[in-house]
Amino acid sequence: MFNNFLLLLTAAIWGFAFVAQRVGMEYLGPFLFNGVRFALGGLSLLPILFTTNYKGLALTSPSLKTGMFAGFLLFGGASLQQIGIQYTTAGKAGFITGLYVVLVPILGSFLGTQSGKYRWIGAISTTLGLYFLSVNTEFTVNKGDFLVFISAFFFACHVLYLAKVSPQMNPILLSILQYMVVSICSIVLALLSEKIQIKVLLSAWLPILYGGIFSVGIAYSLQVIAQKKAHPTHAAILLSMEGFFAAVGGALLLGERFTFRETLGAFLMLSGMLISQWNPTEKRRGNA
Repeated sequence: MFNNFLLLLTAAIWGFAFVAQRVGMEYLGPFLFNGVRFALGGLSLLPILFTTNYKGLALTSPSLKTGMFAGFLLFGGASLQQIGIQYTTAGKAGFITGLYVVLVPILGSFLGTQSGKYRWIGAISTTLGLYFLSVNTEFTVNKGDFLVFISAFFFACHVLYLAKVSPQMNPILLSILQYMVVSICSIVLALLSEKIQIKVLLSAWLPILYGGIFSVGIAYSLQVIAQKKAHPTHAAILLSMEGFFAAVGGALLLGERFTFRETLGAFLMLSGMLISQWNPTEKRRGNA
């Protein structure tokens, strides 16, 4: 139950982070924004790392490789998402990112992870909702929606990979390593493709601060900690609730509104997420 709460809290922080990411794009490029916020997120965890009593703090070759691979997966998802959010709304980006609730059981089935029928029924409902949310009546897809859609594949792989490696590695160390990989890769690309000005960075201090401390430093770390005991598909379902929180944040802070078609899509996606959590077997066991 506590792990579920941590995952839901993570989803809420991420959901409102879409607002910060959308606002941040008014000041600087996507790679610089990610580079700074992930560096800030990683640095914010250093005091915890140096005072923790957890085992597995040694930076060995296997742990470094694990952190680097997790970082590359996260970099792919975060970069595509940040680029795509420039061309779509915070609410839509949040729901489309939640597509990994569908991808996790599909990809997980190839890796030997069992997913019940209700999770697959929920996945189908989520896919149908995604269609109504992103595909317009002319059967065309917004450029930003498509990029965020591709990012969901990286996030799905990231969820599955963390489910595999997080039980064997210190969560704080793993978090810092993957954040630093994302930050370094993003800053390198920013230097090659974006104009960097200190004045602009200072103007975007609030979205960067929220995106770094809360979305990265706190939320991603909560994900790593919670996934030590959570089923990967179940974790993806709860985390995908970020779409709901993104829509709420977009409406309250940015004045974004969904059309009827988009609202139907969002409803189907949320319904699919709830159906996916239904497990009558566990309920009967609990009453036994």
